[in-house]
Amino acid sequence: MAAPEQIARMADVPVDVEVELDRKVMTVAEVLDLTAGSVIRMTRSAGENIDILVGGSLVGFGEIVIIEDAVGVRITDFCSED
Repeated sequence: MAAPEQIARMADVPVDVEVELDRKVMTVAEVLDLTAGSVIRMTRSAGENIDILVGGSLVGFGEIVIIEDAVGVRITDFCSED
């Protein structure tokens, strides 16, 4: 069986896709002060490059985009196989 046909058989298998927009260190007091609607200011902004991981492995890169009232990721490149 050819490789594309083997992959097609697995098309419906769910995988975890992760993109990390940012990380922030907060004190316990700051976390306890959070309420519904609280905003945590981050240092990254739209257009910045981020890593895209599938199943914990780096597969590509993207950039943060704002779509109406949501944050998304535009894929800009995939990792090349070595």
